[in-house]
Amino acid sequence: MSFYDQLIAATEPERRALMSAPIIADCLQGRVTRASYLAFLGQAYHHVRHTTPLLMLLGGRLPERLAWLRRAVAEYIEEEIGHEEWILNDIAAAGGDAAAVRASAPELPAELMVAYAYDLVNRGNPAGFFGMVFVLEGTSVALALAAADRIQQALGLPDAAFSYLRSHGTLDQEHTRHLANLLDKMTADDQAEVLRCARIFYRLYGDIFRALPGWKETSCN
Repeated sequence: MSFYDQLIAATEPERRALMSAPIIADCLQGRVTRASYLAFLGQAYHHVRHTTPLLMLLGGRLPERLAWLRRAVAEYIEEEIGHEEWILNDIAAAGGDAAAVRASAPELPAELMVAYAYDLVNRGNPAGFFGMVFVLEGTSVALALAAADRIQQALGLPDAAFSYLRSHGTLDQEHTRHLANLLDKMTADDQAEVLRCARIFYRLYGDIFRALPGWKETSCN
């Protein structure tokens, strides 16, 4: 069994906990409001806008034993740069205020996840950052395309409001295969750090979803 497969098996409880967030169940059952979708996009903007800066920092912090990862990090940067602008475009296409989102502060769960990622790269073992990549890309592959279809069916929004979800659902399928190859080349100690951090990021990312307004909450307003 590859390490990637071991990682999937070892984090199954944490993945189930994330998927149990009420807003995810509501969304996949077509119970979604424009307000909840815009809230999701707003918090996505606040963590996605840090992806490129984090990757750039990571490239400079990799120790010599992980120097072979720099080319892969550079490729990630090239593919991820500017994706936060896709989210702002989606917000505008969905009838939201993109300028207000750009100027706003993140909610606490998104702030904590981003802060932990920076601290991990600066102070901890940078290999653990790939635990975050595993969680975010794996969740995207599992949910993004199906969620986009359900939300669009429920709200009747144009295709232009789903560039982030649909592009990432497709792009991250390619990324997960690449990530599996990278993780298999790591030492056992670095793989253990990836697993430890993946469990933490499942908790942190799940908290972002659990803090979003659900269908019942927004539909009663």
